[in-house]
Amino acid sequence: MAYNLKDVFYLSTSATVASGTANGGSAQLDLSAYIDPIARGRSKGTGLAIYKVDWQIAADTKSEPIDDAEVGVMSYGLLAGAGLGDTATGGFVPADYSLAMTNALLVSSGQFYGPKSQIANACTTVSMITPGVDPTKDVPYVIVRDNVCLVYQVADNFTANANISVRLEVAQVTLDQATLNQLLRTQTV
Repeated sequence: MAYNLKDVFYLSTSATVASGTANGGSAQLDLSAYIDPIARGRSKGTGLAIYKVDWQIAADTKSEPIDDAEVGVMSYGLLAGAGLGDTATGGFVPADYSLAMTNALLVSSGQFYGPKSQIANACTTVSMITPGVDPTKDVPYVIVRDNVCLVYQVADNFTANANISVRLEVAQVTLDQATLNQLLRTQTV
């Protein structure tokens, strides 16, 4: 898998976390232009290797900082092939789309604690964004499904709207038939 200036490019998506609303939401990123999971004759299948994931949680789409009075708490992640579409906050319960490390579809995850949340107030060493799992340049997460979804689960309602955005550092990779078949089996919802 080639991680170099010639092959790596960026993809991104974002969602608005609505204030005063519980449960989850999502933003779907269509990957169909970058993936071909069918090997034909001598041509191999193509997947999308995700090497790095960068997250940002801001007060709005202009990247203003979160207000210091914010009490909102949420978990967030990227799920390969979830096919959830764009769903507003409260549109579903993400427990059905687990952000646990045991989920084979989990590409990246983390948690956010507003500055005035109970956890942030109780411990001054807790950062507002705590990372969970992430792919690496040495071991990327290779997607062979036609989408990836930014998913979030609000635990404590936000006092103001927030914007969660993600940027993926990716490259198209060719896959032999055995690897392609294994990835197709594990990336099933």
